[in-house]
Amino acid sequence: MAKTNFQYEKRQKELEKKKKAEEKARRKLEAKNNPKPADGSEGDEPEADDADADDADPAAEGDAPVQPQ
Repeated sequence: MAKTNFQYEKRQKELEKKKKAEEKARRKLEAKNNPKPADGSEGDEPEADDADADDADPAAEGDAPVQPQ
């Protein structure tokens, strides 16, 4: 009967651990360089048009300033 090669198995486990550690370090570095917003939404999504936001606020128009009565 053949003998189990424990050194090979140990080396394969070490390589797998190293691979996982490198992947974790890469993800951590990527997250550090590209932080996501705190609300959980993706940062790559486009924001709402500024023109729509201006229509909702009459004080933002440049015609005449709104004065309190």
